[in-house]
Amino acid sequence: MAITLVNPDGLPQIPVYRQVSIATGSKLVFLAGQVAWDAEGNTVGEGDLATQVEQCYLNVGTALAAAGASFDDVAKLTVYVVDWTPDKMPLFLEGVARASAVLGITPMAPGTLIGVAALDVPEHLVEVEATAVID
Repeated sequence: MAITLVNPDGLPQIPVYRQVSIATGSKLVFLAGQVAWDAEGNTVGEGDLATQVEQCYLNVGTALAAAGASFDDVAKLTVYVVDWTPDKMPLFLEGVARASAVLGITPMAPGTLIGVAALDVPEHLVEVEATAVID
């Protein structure tokens, strides 16, 4: 694998993801932000943050596979959530946990969660971008 995930001493030890990723591969894979669309372009889980988070991560998995990569190759995730407030964290984590169980991934690469006013269409509550490194 081209990615090593690390939780260094002196930083919080968060069980679901790592603080640092170290990339040694030779190809970079940049994914467009994935929203809660199914293969036909229909929104999945309208109004349901956990379900939309799960679908976004599943879509990231599909996009990674098309590039010959997997979540093991992800160096960085960026997540955009509409009208983010900290009380939404349990729903967000539920969606991540469900996707992780389906995809067999743990822990996640380092990530940044950013609250935004809106996304591409009003039904979308979350969007997930990924950068991966492969050999």
